[in-house]
Amino acid sequence: MHTPGNNYLSRPLNGLKNTFRSLQYRNYRLFFGGQSISLTGTWIQRIAMPWLVYHLTGSVVLLGVVGFAGQIPTFLLASYAGVITDRRNRYHILIATQVLAMLQALTLALLYFLGIIEVWHILALSVMLGLINAFDVPARQSFVIEMVEKKKDLGNAIALNSSMVNGARLIGPSVAGVLIATTGEGVCFLINGLSYLVVIASLIGMKVTPRVIAKKSTRVMQELKEGFHYTFGFAPIKSIILLLALVSLMGMPYNVLMPVFAKEVLHGDSHTFGFLMGATGLGAITGAMYLASRKSVDGLERLIPAAAAVFGLGLIAFSQSRLFWLSMILMVLTGLG
Repeated sequence: MHTPGNNYLSRPLNGLKNTFRSLQYRNYRLFFGGQSISLTGTWIQRIAMPWLVYHLTGSVVLLGVVGFAGQIPTFLLASYAGVITDRRNRYHILIATQVLAMLQALTLALLYFLGIIEVWHILALSVMLGLINAFDVPARQSFVIEMVEKKKDLGNAIALNSSMVNGARLIGPSVAGVLIATTGEGVCFLINGLSYLVVIASLIGMKVTPRVIAKKSTRVMQELKEGFHYTFGFAPIKSIILLLALVSLMGMPYNVLMPVFAKEVLHGDSHTFGFLMGATGLGAITGAMYLASRKSVDGLERLIPAAAAVFGLGLIAFSQSRLFWLSMILMVLTGLG
């Protein structure tokens, strides 16, 4: 016999179970755990790298150049890499990209501890990481389909992926700020490199049924053309892609300039930088958990443009702030958007 009190208590438990329902699958649990640790290391490095560049050069231009060097390979190759990923074993691609990313981070750490690191080293290794990410991102995102057995849980798994990224984005920058101030950037690179061992171990521990890869008669460029034709010929996807492109081009580069805001505008140090980026992560993980708790995609067509507007307005307000506490609040709002 159920009492009103029992029903009242069961509602939050059911809601929590619904939010994390994708973790019922063993492979996804391993993936979620391993990636959570690895992505925290990734965010630690993402904070340390621009701070080191700014420390070495004091140049805003070089901050932008390093940011560009890390992103342009992914931008140019991601579509091509997506087609290749469809034609190959995603599981093997994912293991390979994690190993290469680990070597990239450990190389940064070695150069730092030897005392010979220069900006051109960081530029070259940023390009290397951009090339790795071009293949890693489509492989990682499409591999989720193979880990989640029931397709009705796929939307939840994708939302949990976002919460995993943003959870790391909350923890990583805060840890990085403390590490930079107390030990230096090299330890951040080393921690990131070692964190990949966890995700590689989690991938190896999976029981993966080999995906049947149909032999395709079409050429890669033809498939690429078909992909663009579908994307820009289907109005809903076209609209989302164009909005994402606008936000990515005009809004997301704020990350690159954040060391300048932390040091020159707010008169802070690496702690300030880390906490600002952590505040963004707090807002982002809040939004991601809300999305994970949704039972369907109904209503997202109204939420997407509203979220983009919140992001933009939060960023505009942040640009005018000269108070640390207010900047933190505005970064939470920006991350939420």
